[in-house]
Amino acid sequence: MKLYVGNLPYAVDSVRLRELFGAYGVPISATVVLDRASGRSKGYGFVEMADEEAGKAIAALNRSELDGRTIWVNEARAKS
Repeated sequence: MKLYVGNLPYAVDSVRLRELFGAYGVPISATVVLDRASGRSKGYGFVEMADEEAGKAIAALNRSELDGRTIWVNEARAKS
């Protein structure tokens, strides 16, 4: 299952995102989306995990605080 992680602090990188979700299972991938021009984080990312582990991560991390910001975690929707 692919998860959307929003409202990330700009200092969070893909490695830290993987570590955060690693407490709930084994992330297949973890990516913070970067602005092409500046190389700076856009404040959101995606994590891919097994379905059961993803459910645990959503329950534990959605609306939790990370470096002073409340993050949102939910199932990613396909681009339309």
